[in-house]
Amino acid sequence: MERISKLLFFLGAIIAPLVIQSCDDEEGLKPAPTVSLDAPGSSQTPGASVKITATVSAPAGGDLLTVYVGGAETETYDMAGAADFTQEFSYTVPETAVIGSTIVISFQALDAKGYSSAIANYTLTVGDPVVTLTGTLATRTLDAATVYLIKGQTFIPSGVVVTIPAGTLIKGDKTTKATLIVQPGGQLIANGTESNPIVFTSNLPVGSRDRGDWGGIILLGNGWVNQTALPAIEGITPSQTYGNITSPTTNADNNAGSLKYVRIEYAGIELTPNNETNSLTMGGVGTGTTIDHVQASFGGDDGFEWFGGTVNAKYLISLSTWDDDFDTDFGFGGNVQFGLAVRNTFFADQSGSNAFESDNQGNANDTPGGLAGYTRAVFSNITVLGPRDVTTGTGSGTAARAISANYQNALHLRRRSALSIFNSFFSGFPVGIRLDDQPTLDNLNNGDANYAYNVLASPNTSEVASSPSTSASNVAFSTGLNLGDAAVVKTYFDAHNNTLVKPTASAPWSPVAGTPAGSVEPYAELGINRAQFWGGNTSSNYPSNPDFAVTTGTLSSGANFTHAKLTGNSAIDGTVTFRGAFGTTDWTNGWAEFQPLNKAY
Repeated sequence: MERISKLLFFLGAIIAPLVIQSCDDEEGLKPAPTVSLDAPGSSQTPGASVKITATVSAPAGGDLLTVYVGGAETETYDMAGAADFTQEFSYTVPETAVIGSTIVISFQALDAKGYSSAIANYTLTVGDPVVTLTGTLATRTLDAATVYLIKGQTFIPSGVVVTIPAGTLIKGDKTTKATLIVQPGGQLIANGTESNPIVFTSNLPVGSRDRGDWGGIILLGNGWVNQTALPAIEGITPSQTYGNITSPTTNADNNAGSLKYVRIEYAGIELTPNNETNSLTMGGVGTGTTIDHVQASFGGDDGFEWFGGTVNAKYLISLSTWDDDFDTDFGFGGNVQFGLAVRNTFFADQSGSNAFESDNQGNANDTPGGLAGYTRAVFSNITVLGPRDVTTGTGSGTAARAISANYQNALHLRRRSALSIFNSFFSGFPVGIRLDDQPTLDNLNNGDANYAYNVLASPNTSEVASSPSTSASNVAFSTGLNLGDAAVVKTYFDAHNNTLVKPTASAPWSPVAGTPAGSVEPYAELGINRAQFWGGNTSSNYPSNPDFAVTTGTLSSGANFTHAKLTGNSAIDGTVTFRGAFGTTDWTNGWAEFQPLNKAY
């Protein structure tokens, strides 16, 4: 019995420490660490950054938190024994990341006892940085931080307002002939600022952009058009009608939105033969619409075209447009002040390109509404720098500036138009003023149309075309009347305080006075810097930001606003004293771009 007692005591002595050790081990056994993330994933565009917060629970004490991107170890954080640990990890999506691909960012913790957590994954989807606008849009406000791409014919229908904030970039898709169309009753509010303009441009890269890359902007309203039935705007299928044929005062205050500090580049395209859109087309748009500081550059047809309506506009630029800079039709009756056209020497349409083309309709017949509904717009303070600045001193030294044979007139007035132009400067076209028909001349002589206090710098020694064979080129004045005798046009011009400047056989115009001998440089006296003409430049080296300010010379004074069409006209600033578009302030500065081919967007 004594032996048994001793044996039990011996066994107890051996087992007791083991039991005590087992209990100690049980108390020291802690759960493996865990990692949780603040989100399972997100979508980010190339170049964008994302911040991911990882929270670690490590009861046995944390050692390391490791981050893997695409399976490759990227970052390691020391948790220094902490049981609870939080770490923010930042990641930037590579600029070369493939749109639609995924990037997996993994987090794994290791505790002080060498145990690892399960892997926590954050799935990053590479999003498209460009948001597509297409079809029929709903009321919305775009985001200036996002790039947008218009595809195909994109409509803003009646009752819908699309707002574009300052600084937004919108591109037009070339493949689908993208065109933005505001239907009657819809509104486009695109208000940029001088330092942060809104840009509509081609979706092609630097150096590859060209005229007609997309269809441009079309604003349609329900203002007056002098037709017998509602017309359909050019270039759009299915057809889009606009305007009203009730009276010139019906819906005169129509509001299609607002364009302020807006650039429209490489727009205007032939959608079908003889069926084109322009950089900016306005059909039946009323005075409730704002058009203020808008530049149309390298357009595939006209820079600005108005079909009826009464919208007013200020500070317009037409740069290197293919066809006409300012085209008025179907009874347009608005006011336009301060406009600039700079013509590329070899960019001209086979149909014949003009600075101004003004029609009342497709022929010279009378139209509904009579005189009150004619194309009767008022333009003032326009500067046109045409394609031919000099008549000698280029090439071999005695050659005139070579230009496209498709250039025609600084002003082409026809088909009963009653357009009025005041206080403006025109230069550089093969023909200065061409007036086609008796009703248009009658409108001038009756005072229903007016052309006064303007300066015409014609690069031709001949003033008046004397026969039909010479009526189309190389004269200051041309007409289809009186067997081509344009004396009637000159008679009107001289009688209304207009000024003609032209070279002579003994004093041709050259870039440098006296080279060649006897030549003169006419622009300094006018107050124009000849370098502002396109001249021998290309799309790649015409100045990006030329200075158009006029501080001295003929154009710095002489404006007159006493005509009844100007006096009391709230849309016209009658306080300026200069003729042409510029005084001492260059209003293109800060928001316009004259070399968009090389502009990185």
